[in-house]
Amino acid sequence: MAGKKQFDIATALDAAMIQFWRAGYADTSVDDLSRATGLNRSSIYSSLGDKDTLFLRCLERYSTRYGEKYDAALSGAADRPLAAARAFFDVTLERIADPGLPDGCLVAQTVMATPVLSAAVAARAREAIGFQHTRLRDALKAGRLDDEAADSLAAHLAAVNQSLAVMSRAGTSAEQLRAVVEVALGALAQSLGARD
Repeated sequence: MAGKKQFDIATALDAAMIQFWRAGYADTSVDDLSRATGLNRSSIYSSLGDKDTLFLRCLERYSTRYGEKYDAALSGAADRPLAAARAFFDVTLERIADPGLPDGCLVAQTVMATPVLSAAVAARAREAIGFQHTRLRDALKAGRLDDEAADSLAAHLAAVNQSLAVMSRAGTSAEQLRAVVEVALGALAQSLGARD
């Protein structure tokens, strides 16, 4: 049919997301995006937007996809906060172990690239990384920790989670990453009084 788009937007966004995730924002050119998506430059601009717009769409896609998984993992925190935290880390470890995905975390590497980002992209990346702290804090409060303890432990667990992404990109083994998680969960168990 004349005028009908001959590609799937979701597939193109996933391909662009993987390209940005693998190479980073600064090291991804529109030509790289064209190769990754199979679209020519004009199709990218007309259907997906300029590089900043496309990157924001990819960052949103990534944040939503993994945010939903983190939310599901933490959904049982009111009854079993330690098990919920373990499930939260399992989301990250499973993503890291997936051979079809780049190492690391698109959000974490975007935050680290803040100096080369537009103000809008940098702000969205900081917001996305803040959501992790917020979801952990809310889960720990549901698990009956007081506000101060929930906030401090959420900051710690979010930092550990982001460090897993950075460490995986540096080639740290799955066993070592799991050991880091176990130390973090041990600290949480102490704070919870091993109620879980």
